[in-house]
Amino acid sequence: MAEDKIFADGFIFKRKDSAPEFVIGELSIKIDDAIPFLNQHQKKGWVNLDVKLSKGGKYYLELDTFVPKPRQEATQEKDDLPF
Repeated sequence: MAEDKIFADGFIFKRKDSAPEFVIGELSIKIDDAIPFLNQHQKKGWVNLDVKLSKGGKYYLELDTFVPKPRQEATQEKDDLPF
């Protein structure tokens, strides 16, 4: 089952067609909405957001909820070795 999207409260990303090529876009932050969102979703002092493009052609920011799986180290006993 896919996780529900968590949209970043208080953040708006816009791309202006009239902007120079080197300007990717502009980010507006509404402090009263963004700070509670950041406090709620921070992990070790960081919040990762993805900038995405909707089917309707508008940009939006979504919380990156990816959690890497912990690495499992090979734990073979000497008796398990084939030689």
